[in-house]
Amino acid sequence: MPGKDKPRPALRALDELFERNGGINPIDEYQHTPIVNTLTKNKRYITIITLNQLTPFKGHPFRLYDGERLDDMVASVKVNGVLVPIIVRRLGDILEILSGHNRVEASKLAGLVNIPALIYDDLSDDDAMVYVIETNLIQRSFADMAHSEKAAVLAMHHSKMFSQGKRNDIIKQIQMLENPHDNEAGGTCAQVGHKLKSREILADEYNLTRNTVARYLRINQLIPPLKSLIDNGYISFIPAVTVSYLTEPEQILLAECIEHNDLSVDMKKADMLREFSQKNKLSADDIIRILSGEAKHKPNRTPTVKVKKAVYSKYFKPNQSAKEVEAIVEKALHLYFQQQ
Repeated sequence: MPGKDKPRPALRALDELFERNGGINPIDEYQHTPIVNTLTKNKRYITIITLNQLTPFKGHPFRLYDGERLDDMVASVKVNGVLVPIIVRRLGDILEILSGHNRVEASKLAGLVNIPALIYDDLSDDDAMVYVIETNLIQRSFADMAHSEKAAVLAMHHSKMFSQGKRNDIIKQIQMLENPHDNEAGGTCAQVGHKLKSREILADEYNLTRNTVARYLRINQLIPPLKSLIDNGYISFIPAVTVSYLTEPEQILLAECIEHNDLSVDMKKADMLREFSQKNKLSADDIIRILSGEAKHKPNRTPTVKVKKAVYSKYFKPNQSAKEVEAIVEKALHLYFQQQ
């Protein structure tokens, strides 16, 4: 299926990690320094690990680099190596990547075997997701993110698991990894100066309307293949909100139909999909008919009826007003349906 990706911004923040500090490797500075997490008390340490120990974060919500952007990172890794550790957590015999998916991929393509990593031995799923979201927010602007990525950020900040204190603590840790010489790295990041508790505050934080925040929260409920189709332009933003009300099996069918037939969804088609779904009649054939334009939308409105003069003239006098006739017809219909 042809892609419709928008141009991506240049590398920033954690990805501009090469040629920093005059070639000094921050691993040398951290390797023998105790690391204390005053908030979560999780055990953690920096070490060198092999790339084949790593597995991607399950349900990673952010797009990975490709094309020229990835090529540039690979070239830089070949020359300078990876100077800032990735962040991982231990899950049994494997290590799950929380921050550094692009650095890992670039290292593999560059032919490296090892990579520096900050390892957490005991980190909950909720805490792990906070690391994933916050490291990506630090690396690039919220405005540069795709729709599905913005939805993931807003959903995490809107959820009950979100803790502003935890967020500040994580940002301090990331800043220390990125700038080991900066004594002010422990300061509170400007973008996290207050606690987010509602859609209203989220809207203010990210310069969005409350309705837009609500729409993104709906989009986050879509299955991953549909989120990808939104990012690539096969489903527009507002229709995607309507599509989010389909059941998961229906969403799976929809994604398959779009991908296999190179179709798209506009607002009219999204409304029809939801209408069929509400009637428990949305099958794969229905989806194809709707998306291809074969199915026609039937407006849900009362039909217009014209009564012939020969029918009503025998019940009304010629001099009766239209208002009086209308009142009598209404009463007659009321009595009729009461008896029915």
